[in-house]
Amino acid sequence: MTESRQTDTAPAYVLRGALLSDGAYVADSVVAVRDGRIAYAGPGSGFNAAHFPDAQEIPLPPGSSLLPGLVDLHCHGAAGGGFPTGDDQACREAVDFLHRHGTTTLLASLVTASGDELLRGLGVLKDLAADGLIAGIHSEGPFLSQARCGAQNPAWLRDPDPGLLRQMLEAAAGTLKTMTYAPELPGAGGLVRMLTEHGVTPSLGHTDADAQLTAASLANAADLVGSAPGRFGRHARPTVTHLFNGMPPLHHRGAGPVAACLRLASAGSVVVELIGDGVHLDAETIRMVFELVGAGNIALVTDSMAATGLPDGDYVLGPSDVVVLDGVATLRSNGALAGGTATLLEVVHTTIAAGVSPADAVMAASLVPARVLGLDTEIGSLRAGMRADIIAVDQHFELAAVLRGGQILGFPA
Repeated sequence: MTESRQTDTAPAYVLRGALLSDGAYVADSVVAVRDGRIAYAGPGSGFNAAHFPDAQEIPLPPGSSLLPGLVDLHCHGAAGGGFPTGDDQACREAVDFLHRHGTTTLLASLVTASGDELLRGLGVLKDLAADGLIAGIHSEGPFLSQARCGAQNPAWLRDPDPGLLRQMLEAAAGTLKTMTYAPELPGAGGLVRMLTEHGVTPSLGHTDADAQLTAASLANAADLVGSAPGRFGRHARPTVTHLFNGMPPLHHRGAGPVAACLRLASAGSVVVELIGDGVHLDAETIRMVFELVGAGNIALVTDSMAATGLPDGDYVLGPSDVVVLDGVATLRSNGALAGGTATLLEVVHTTIAAGVSPADAVMAASLVPARVLGLDTEIGSLRAGMRADIIAVDQHFELAAVLRGGQILGFPA
């Protein structure tokens, strides 16, 4: 492991525990932080405390593990605040809650709505990105399938519209990072090309396409993203929005998009999102996908909405009314699943309970999404020189401490 030395007087911290990063587990490790950066990360035997005479050791429970700050590519809100609402203060409170609960980097996700609502939401979230609170914006629609709309409001779904997309790109001012699209819609090929020309990662989803069209669209998107590493990052790839959800189920006589997505993810061409919360996917499904395609091709996401962190009750997701009962969010109108209520750390915990190794589950919630965003030289790993986004969990994977940019965000009650 490498170590960097500095002589400034910025806050310095030392954390001790098992290291879970980059798909590996290293027992009896140390992470040292200075000036908002990781100065050392590795085995305790290689740590020289004399280089950190003023460092404060953060007390952690016995058996703790140290993880990179988690990265969520698909998140609609939390703590009563929904990102699609366009309410600046509520959005900021949602981000603060998520940061303090271990998701130190996130995209704020919009849902399908009227053009005016989308532009207003982009304008609000653009400011959060400018303040460094979010890594950018994910637009889930509006160019999605009517047949597989899920919780998306069908009244505002439409075919790809270059004029509206241009308005959205202008309103976002460079902060629109991913967009979900259905490849079977007229003009979808041109949409993918326009997105990639502006550095926006295409994310196939909410689709009724067959396997052949799905594969062709994702292959084209992968070629376009891969040919522009300056816009996307060296390891960036197109994604699949919440695999299995919002698409026809896998069938042995009509494999549909699921089969194509699994095949391309296994080949390393795309990254598939999994909402591993135990509600959107069965535990056996989660484990199967990890074993079939590998953790390096999976991004765990929450699809969380305003009810995350709050009791059951009545909420909204964009323009739609939602009921949360026993932690499960559904549309009041038709009972369709309407996002998640788990934090990303809870998703990691559920994924581990499904039989996935802790190292693989953490990798899918940190390094892989960081690569999608082209930020893997800054976040997603615990290595010297990286931004000091660190979470500590106890032996039960309960949160023990969170640092973001080297700042302690507090300890759970």
